[in-house]
Amino acid sequence: MSRVLVLDTSVLCVWLKVPGKDSCGPSDDRWDYSRINALIQKEIKVGALLVLPIASLIETGNHISHGATLRYEKAQELATIIGKTADEESPWAAFNNQDALWTREELKKIALEWPSEAAREMSIGDFTIKTVAEYYAKSGNDVEIVTGDTGLKQYQPAKPVLVPRRKR
Repeated sequence: MSRVLVLDTSVLCVWLKVPGKDSCGPSDDRWDYSRINALIQKEIKVGALLVLPIASLIETGNHISHGATLRYEKAQELATIIGKTADEESPWAAFNNQDALWTREELKKIALEWPSEAAREMSIGDFTIKTVAEYYAKSGNDVEIVTGDTGLKQYQPAKPVLVPRRKR
């Protein structure tokens, strides 16, 4: 079983130090750069895989491009992560691992399921991030959605139950 961290826009923006996005989360559970970086570095040391959902990539890019300062510098930092993800450079999971989520059938499934979630105020970005987390969990991975959004965090997949092997 592998450990997988699915990075939400909120923590990715804080980790990249996007101007105006220096913290996220409720007041009793604040995420700042130090907290996010410590978690990510600890998880990398134990071999965790970092997953950048397409929604997090797009939303973070939007925050960078609409920022008041450092647009080019922060875009370069995000571009570096995109390149590492495209090359499946450790600790980043390759984007093509998510290809199965964007087939015709999966898009139809999103079209059927998301409207009821939207009625409960879940964005389509968060819905697809939840879908990415579920995809990795179905493969038997221990998945954590790293987010400052308590609404999205509640969709974090349960840890897989380890079934002991019988000795023969």
